[in-house]
Formats: sequence, structure tokens, C-alpha cells
Amino acid sequence: MLSFLGLYVLEHGSAVYSGSVIDVFARVGVSEDAVRSTLTRMVKRDLLARHRRGRKMYFGLTARSTEVLRDGHDRIWGAGAVNRDWDGTWTLVGFSLPEAWRSQRHDLRSRLVWAGFGPLQNGLWIAPGHLDVPAVVAGLGLEDHLNVLRGHAAEPTEAAQLLHRAFDTAAIAQRYRAFLDQWDRPEPLPSAPDDLARQLLLHTDWLQVVRSDPRLPAEHLPADWPAIRAEHVFRTLSAQYDAPAKQLADAVLDTIPAEPATEQD
Repeated sequence: MLSFLGLYVLEHGSAVYSGSVIDVFARVGVSEDAVRSTLTRMVKRDLLARHRRGRKMYFGLTARSTEVLRDGHDRIWGAGAVNRDWDGTWTLVGFSLPEAWRSQRHDLRSRLVWAGFGPLQNGLWIAPGHLDVPAVVAGLGLEDHLNVLRGHAAEPTEAAQLLHRAFDTAAIAQRYRAFLDQWDRPEPLPSAPDDLARQLLLHTDWLQVVRSDPRLPAEHLPADWPAIRAEHVFRTLSAQYDAPAKQLADAVLDTIPAEPATEQD
């Protein structure tokens, strides 16, 4: 759903009719009940706002979902598959939360993973580069429970050791290889009904890969690191599908200008 909203709603300032969303998702094998359930959950999480027009219900973005989608857009298009400009600096985040704070701990870890951190040891996460931790944890209310530092590896510890201790590089590489197995071929997904479906699935698969990739320093990665080839395949196919997918989306999607929400429950 986030891939769909990022592709066909974010830049249009519109709200989209639920029935036409269902039509799009039927192309990729998602049921009507699943789509309606997802839309409802996203409203409850302040990621979508309802707009009623007669008997039709339209869904538009909120300030929160707009921020999430722009962040995802920057993650996909604004940075390369590997970090070629690393100066050897690490950002470190240490935290200790009460045992009962399971939800807060989960939210914090999810934010850290998305931002490119990995767990070095219990309660200590690291990421290569200068990361804006206040922006990463904004809204969680955990600032008093965090210790944030920046530094460099010192003997006997080497940067490569930190990288391989905090990040499962084999698992990251395997996710890129799985993406290539699916998409690096002359005619990917021949069973998909059209390029709208392929574009939606392509972006969804790519987002799943990059959301767990911390963009590790190139100097500590193998020369054949699969992220480089995978990024090329993604960008090539996305450009190939773009025009026909947008044409189909324009024909299928029923939209209205997204005015302030009139119904939130």
C-alpha cells in the first residue's frame, strides 16, 4: 500500500476512491477484504484520512504519511546502493528501557533499522556516518533514555570488525540476490497482467530490500556486492514501466482533490 501511495498519490495532492484501489490491488492478487482492512488500519494509525463524497469513500494522505512517503522516496532515489563517501565515523546509540516497555523498544529498534543502525551488542547500536538521531527518534519520547555519541574504531578493533558484528552482511547480500533472481531477466513476471502490476510489485520488492540495508561502506564490501547490480536493474525497469503504468493508473483510479478530512473514525 505504501508503494502504491508513493507512486500514484503522493505527488498529486489527491484522495483516491477505495473501489479503484481495490481494482488496482486485484491485479497483484490482493483481495478486496485485505485492501479494505489495510485502509482502515492506516486511518487508525493516522496514515490515511477519509473523504466522503456521496456514497463513495475516498482516502487521502495525512501529514504523517506524507512524511513517511517522502522519506521512502529519498531512501529509494536519493542515495546509492553503497556508501562511497564514508570518513570512518560511526554514530552510536546506547539505550536501556524498562522491561515492560516492549512497544517502545520495538518502535525504537524499527526506527534504528530503517535509519541504517545495527546492534553491536546489547543496548548499543551503531551506524556508519553522521546520522541525525533526534530526527530518527522524533515523537517516541525516549530522548532521556538514549546516549548518542560519534567516534572512530581504535585498536585492537577495526572498522571491518564492527561492520560484520553489527550487520548480517550475508543476509543483506542474499536479499539483493533474491531480488535479482526475480527481476534480472529479459521479461520479468510474465504472469502479471500489465505494467501497472509490475511497477507496483517492483517498487514493493525494492523497498523491502533497501529498508533493511544500512548502505555499508564500499571499502569493506566485496567487489561483486550484489546491491550495485540490483540497483541498476531496479532503476532500469522502473523507467521502463513508468509511462504505461501511469497511463493505466490514470484510467483506473477515481480521484478527487484532497481537502481537509471530514471523517476520521
